[in-house]
Amino acid sequence: MRGEPSVLHVDLDAFFAAVEQRDKPSLRGKPVVVGGIGLRGVVSTASYEARKYGVRSAMSTAEARSRCPHAAYLGPRFEEYRRTSQAVMAQMRTLSPLVEPLSLDEAFVDLSAAGLTGLTVDDVHAIALDLKAAIRAASGGLTASVGAGTSKLIAKIASDLDKPDGVVVVPPGTEAEFLAPMQVTVIPGVGPATAQRLSMAGVRTVADLQQLDEDELIRQVGSAHGSSLHRLAIAADDRPVVSDRETKSVSVEDTFETDIIDRSLLSAIADRMAHRVAERLQKAQLSGRTVTVKTRMHDFTTHTRSSTLAGPTDDARVVARVARRLLEESDVSGGIRLLGVGVSSLADWIQDDLFTESEYADRPPEVVELPERVRDVTGYYPGQDVVHPDYGRGWVWGSGLGRVTVRFETAETPPGPVRTFAVDDPALENVAPGGADEDDEPRSGQNGPNER
Repeated sequence: MRGEPSVLHVDLDAFFAAVEQRDKPSLRGKPVVVGGIGLRGVVSTASYEARKYGVRSAMSTAEARSRCPHAAYLGPRFEEYRRTSQAVMAQMRTLSPLVEPLSLDEAFVDLSAAGLTGLTVDDVHAIALDLKAAIRAASGGLTASVGAGTSKLIAKIASDLDKPDGVVVVPPGTEAEFLAPMQVTVIPGVGPATAQRLSMAGVRTVADLQQLDEDELIRQVGSAHGSSLHRLAIAADDRPVVSDRETKSVSVEDTFETDIIDRSLLSAIADRMAHRVAERLQKAQLSGRTVTVKTRMHDFTTHTRSSTLAGPTDDARVVARVARRLLEESDVSGGIRLLGVGVSSLADWIQDDLFTESEYADRPPEVVELPERVRDVTGYYPGQDVVHPDYGRGWVWGSGLGRVTVRFETAETPPGPVRTFAVDDPALENVAPGGADEDDEPRSGQNGPNER
């Protein structure tokens, strides 16, 4: 363990919801829930305003609506989240060359890799405040909570103690004392089942855990976890910050609003997913040998089928061909609620002659014209970015009964007006989040026959 608090854990506060509030001025300071918006949807992120009503991540959207019916329920805009994340990660890399992203909204930063030594608690606190200010500027106003300590364990736990927009630095030598009063579930690897077993042995806090010797802990939870938990309970964590994580697989999956039994539609969806997987492989300069199709049935049972090729490929046609065959071997008679396509056994080289040229000589490359998510087949979804030649850029407020309601505003404008259109109005178009469009600026006044 280090002798100074040189490991930072940076966690963007309510990231998806914060991006939506940033880009939609009328939602600032109001409850916002991002995730699946259908009957089977799951909450991905809830703003702090929504959390006051008990809404949280991984809760069903139906339960969230019952707790906070007046919140804005929005579908995710992952491209915008990725763009914002990249800007934030770039700020972290200006501070240190050693940054370990854990997801779009959190990462570890190793200050020692930047040549910063002899750091005091006050030094690290000042560095964290400067980093938060840089993140706020680069992201358009988003806040982050930062934890700092002598290890990744301590830094990550600390970042969660003063949310949102806080900084907690744990002084060296106080780690075990810092952990002691916390619930045992704060230790990585202690989930509900392990916590229950420990509770039966009278262990409910980390202090209780610290009183057990390693042999006793192994008897309670088994050798696989006992030694690790014993070390983490006393903050003995020497895991390094690692900038590059080995990619083990590339996959795409989607949960459908209603169970699908139409094989032709499922095949088309699988084709689209195969093309998206291949695009990601090519972008990462990777290829893979094993193609897997994942299906979750109407009764929630999950099945996977895999096929391993003679050599690695990043060809969308090859991935799609194998995925279709695997899907054809699956029983879809009861309906499929989730479909996924993935490629694993990755390599940084491609078997160019895996299939002969003649295999595709009589068939042009397949281009599947499907929207990014199956739910978009039915039209617009709340939160979606749109543009109109007269009103400019806006976002979908709601849709149904052949109509779509749009609020015209952006991150740079005040809260904007609301208009309603026919869902098939050719003047209203989808746009990429944050993207430029020559027709973005209104060409006439803001008033119109559809004003509400």
